[in-house]
Amino acid sequence: MGVEVRQFICLTDNFGLLVHDQETGAVASIDAPDADAIAAELRRLGWRLTDILITHHHMDHIQGVAGLKALYPQARVVGPRRDERRIPGLELGVGEGDIVRVGNTSARVIEAPGHTTGHILYHFEDDDILFVGDVLFSLGCGRVFETSMEVMYDSLARIAQLPQETQVYCGHEYTQANARFALTVDPRNPLLLERAREVDALRAAGQATLPTTIALELATNPFLRTEDIEVQKTLGLYNADPVLVFADMRERKNGFKS
Repeated sequence: MGVEVRQFICLTDNFGLLVHDQETGAVASIDAPDADAIAAELRRLGWRLTDILITHHHMDHIQGVAGLKALYPQARVVGPRRDERRIPGLELGVGEGDIVRVGNTSARVIEAPGHTTGHILYHFEDDDILFVGDVLFSLGCGRVFETSMEVMYDSLARIAQLPQETQVYCGHEYTQANARFALTVDPRNPLLLERAREVDALRAAGQATLPTTIALELATNPFLRTEDIEVQKTLGLYNADPVLVFADMRERKNGFKS
């Protein structure tokens, strides 16, 4: 029967994400940005929370854990083993290759350091669904806070190698702002121009721009296109090491005013 994903806004631009195993009724929340908003969506759907799957330790992804545990004390809190001391209430630490079950479905854990040292992804391989937290965004990527640029580049490269049909759910609704920057470094990419128009229309209608797919990001996301000659030329880094291209692009994005 597979899984059903429900996506909704929490706080200002965080996504609440609920994964429902249709066979058993088990439900996982990917991160916990806002306990009240997540609990309200669970009540609306008539679902009961069984698991909380944390991607990384930043407060806007974990601040709802205590509130959700108060409402659903049986819910298991899973998260990155490397960040055990930075995630209050963590009950099961996991790392690369571990399998996390939600009812009768399961996700493989992928370690993806860069945004934080302990950041992990949850890949529901049988359903072609990937939850990336703040490592990858549609048309962008997360800031690099706790590692070198090369480490983040390598994490993004691993994501890029996953099956192209994989649906990607990110931690924030950043696509429109990311599109504005992407067009400054890849301005002649027709697929990016088309995606930017689509994103503007979706946001004008109050709709989410996610999920995206690996295929769409490979075609339009400049942070996955650092080997592209046109991108390199625009940055003045023709034939440069792709890691250097990525680092230059990420620094430009850090200072970009959209």
